[in-house]
Amino acid sequence: MKLKRHHWIAVLLMLVFAATRWPGLMPPNFSAAYALSFCAGVYFPGAMAWWLPLVTLFATDLALGLHYRALYLENPTDFTHPVTLFSLWQLISYVLFAGLIWLGRRLTSKSSFTTLLGGGLLGAILFYIASNTASWLANPAYPKTLSGWLQALSGGLPGYPPTWEFFRNTLSSGGLFTALFVGAMKLSEAAEESKEESAEETKAGEGQPEETKA
Repeated sequence: MKLKRHHWIAVLLMLVFAATRWPGLMPPNFSAAYALSFCAGVYFPGAMAWWLPLVTLFATDLALGLHYRALYLENPTDFTHPVTLFSLWQLISYVLFAGLIWLGRRLTSKSSFTTLLGGGLLGAILFYIASNTASWLANPAYPKTLSGWLQALSGGLPGYPPTWEFFRNTLSSGGLFTALFVGAMKLSEAAEESKEESAEETKAGEGQPEETKA
């Protein structure tokens, strides 16, 4: 399938996203993954909407796993537990990212900027709620009660950064990167449509018969 220019921009942004996953480059939970998964569902054609963001996530997770595994083998005392390449949480996160792609597929590239931005923010909120609910269910330190669930969503566990900071970073990064992604795609589509209209007008003008001179 031949990709249009704005699809190549989307692929480029995926590569930029992969680069932003370098350890320490972004604050915790401040990630382009939420927005790009959602926007992939909106803009990418067919199966590409599913495999490209998920493969990008998998490849970067593998690279990060190898990086931390090497650090662990070099200095195991710096870690509280052994480092593995993949975990159950990563599998859960792929399901959640697939959900963001599915949400994006409910909209189209013709949707307004405001609608798409709202979709990206909604996706980030749902991802946060779902991921922290999974943490609440899996972590025995959380009471399996309503107050324990609210604790997982707001304060977290003692000795760790409060989870509301992760929510702030999730929401702000989801909004920021959705706005950047959608804005770039809208500008690219407008430029492409303008170029096509100019070409059609030129072609139509060439097809008109010349006026007979007096």
